Amino acid sequence: MARNTDHGTDEAIDLHFIGNATVLMRYGGLTVLTDPNFLHRGQYACLGYGLLSRRLTEPAVDIGDLPGLDAIVLSHLHGDHWDREARRHLDHTVPVLTTPHAARRLRVLHRFSRTAGLRTWQGLTLRHGDAQMRVTALPGRHAAQPVLRGLLPPVMGSMLEFGPVGGPVRLRLYVSGDTLVHDALDEITRRFPVADLAVLHLGGTRLPGGFVVTMDGGQGAELARRLDPRLVLPVHYGDYTVMRSPLSAFLAEADACGLGDRLVHCPHGQRARIVAAPGAAPTGV
Repeated sequence: MARNTDHGTDEAIDLHFIGNATVLMRYGGLTVLTDPNFLHRGQYACLGYGLLSRRLTEPAVDIGDLPGLDAIVLSHLHGDHWDREARRHLDHTVPVLTTPHAARRLRVLHRFSRTAGLRTWQGLTLRHGDAQMRVTALPGRHAAQPVLRGLLPPVMGSMLEFGPVGGPVRLRLYVSGDTLVHDALDEITRRFPVADLAVLHLGGTRLPGGFVVTMDGGQGAELARRLDPRLVLPVHYGDYTVMRSPLSAFLAEADACGLGDRLVHCPHGQRARIVAAPGAAPTGV
């Protein structure tokens, strides 16, 4: 679903859904990548403690064909979000905004020297030319069981606010990260009342023992209902063998919640343009 208007470039974000949770975003002169995963079909991602998952899809872009990046936003350090291709072939001078847990490892072990670890509600602003993006780390919970949470890497959601340098926020994008729905997420709407787009990590990822560690269709629709964004883009489904909840489950649940008209239908490899709501008053940076 491409959204086209006559608005200037400071009121639109162009998205390219590369696969899994990897989305390339362009706003003015800024180019941002989320959760880089460039393994190919049949290769295995390491999820820790000897657990592997086989990729079922191809990334829409090879890592060598990426444009120059201004930043990478990484929700957490798992092999289907930051893989060996990213570790070896991404520009090590690109800023990476992630959790403190992931930042320590990226700086020390992977030699990404410009990595910043953001604690929940902490933000950082990046600029390129006349455009800027502020990233704020948001709550995320990768598992419901406390013991399992201790075994999985910490995860963050993020709010990406785009606008001209020194000017108001034009567009606000929420990226869920690999979270389950929990009450701490309700604070997001109190701090950020309006989001133009929610990018939701779905898939109903199921680990041995039956533990679910990402939102299935029902949870994704529930989070969209709670956050009430203007538009919703589902990602992170059908890419790995551990993902058990198909996109169709989320689409059905979203329709049942009355959210069907908010869905951005942008399958793997496709592009979409998100524009500011007509007549919407800009908010402060």
